[in-house]
Amino acid sequence: MTGPLSGIRVVDLTSMISGPVATMMLGDQGADVIKVEPLTGDLVRIMGPNRAGLTSGFISANRSKRSLAVDLKSEQGMAVVKKLVATADVFVQNFRPGAIVRMGLGEDVVRALKNDIVYVSISGFGETGPYAHKRVYDPVIQALCGLADIQKDGETGRPKMIRTIIPDKTTSVTAAQAITAALFARERSGEGQHVKLAMLDTMVAYLWPEGMAGFTFIGKEVKAARAQFAQDLVFETTDGYITAGAVSDAEWQGMCVALEHEEWLEDERFKTTNGRIINVKERLAMTAEVLLSRSSAEWLLRLDREGVPCAPVLQRHEVFDHEQIRANEMVEEFDHPVAGRIRQPRPAARFDKTPAAMQRHAPTLGQHTRELLEELGFDPAPLYDAGVIG
Repeated sequence: MTGPLSGIRVVDLTSMISGPVATMMLGDQGADVIKVEPLTGDLVRIMGPNRAGLTSGFISANRSKRSLAVDLKSEQGMAVVKKLVATADVFVQNFRPGAIVRMGLGEDVVRALKNDIVYVSISGFGETGPYAHKRVYDPVIQALCGLADIQKDGETGRPKMIRTIIPDKTTSVTAAQAITAALFARERSGEGQHVKLAMLDTMVAYLWPEGMAGFTFIGKEVKAARAQFAQDLVFETTDGYITAGAVSDAEWQGMCVALEHEEWLEDERFKTTNGRIINVKERLAMTAEVLLSRSSAEWLLRLDREGVPCAPVLQRHEVFDHEQIRANEMVEEFDHPVAGRIRQPRPAARFDKTPAAMQRHAPTLGQHTRELLEELGFDPAPLYDAGVIG
C-alpha cells in the first residue's frame, strides 16, 4: 500500500453511498479498508446492471477495499468481526441510531476491544430529535436542508432537486476529513474518540456560505432569493451552450468589451457589483440575447481574451475528452478482472511524497474472506461449513 494513510486499518460497516465513498477515499490514500458485508451483500451491488455482483455504483464507491462477507447475527460471525476490530484504527458505521448497539457493536463494546479506536457514526438526521429514527435517502435531505428551495424555478417558484446526490457525497467528503482529523488528534493525545456526523448537519453547514448567508445578520435578514449568488449561468449559442460570469468590475468590463456592448458600462444599473446583483435578471437576459448570435467557440475565444471566466457546457460523455481533463489526467482506465474495462477518476488530491491511487479493484462479495480469516488466525473451513461466512 502507498499513500499518506498507509498502515491505518479501517473496519467499514457502511452501506449505500455516504459511508462507502468516505472509506473509499481513505482506501485510495493507502488505508487498509475492510468492508464487512452481510452474506447478501451491500444493496448497491444489485442497484443497476451488474457483473458478478459488481455494479458501476458499487465499483466507484468501494474500490481500494477488501470484502469480508459474514453473518453478524451469528455468534461465530460476531467473533470474527470482533477479532478484526481489535486490529483496527477506525470503525465506521451508518446504520440508523441504535441499530449498531442492538447488533452488539456499540461504542462501548468496540472501545473495549481497541481502546484508542476512532469510532465513526454517520446518520441521516442525528441521534436525537423527531427525525432521528426515520429512514433517509438523499432527496429527503435536499428537501429538509433548504437545497431544493435554493434550486426553485425562477418563474414558478416550484422547489427542485439537484439531479445528483449532493448530500450523500458531501457527507462522504466531510466524514473522510473528520476521520483524518481524529487520527491526527490521536497521534497527539493517544486517545480515540467518537465522531458523529449527520447528513442534515453537513448540508446546513455546506449551504451556509452563500445559499443561507442572507440569514447571518439577525434582525437584518436578506430575502433568501437575494442572498443566492449562484444564478443559472447557462447561455445558449448558435451551436450549443456555454457559461460565463462577471463578478468584479474588471470582469464586467471584459464582458462588455467581448460582447461589443461597452455602453452597458455606463448603465447605472450595472455600475457596481451590488447593482449587478440587484439587477441580475435584466443583466442576464441582455447577456443571453447577445450570446445567442454566435458560436460557442467564437464567444469563448472572445471572453477568454478579455479575462472573463467562461467554459463550454459539456455533455457527460464529452468530459473525458476535454483538453483540461486530459491535461489533469483525471480519468483513468483499468482492466477489472470481473467487470472488464472500466473508467475511474483518480483521487482528486495529489500528494508529492505519499501519492494516493486506487489500491485495488472493487471486490466481489466476500472476495477476501478467506484471506482475512487466515490473517486473523481463524480456520475458514468450519466457518464456511456452518454458513457463517461467504
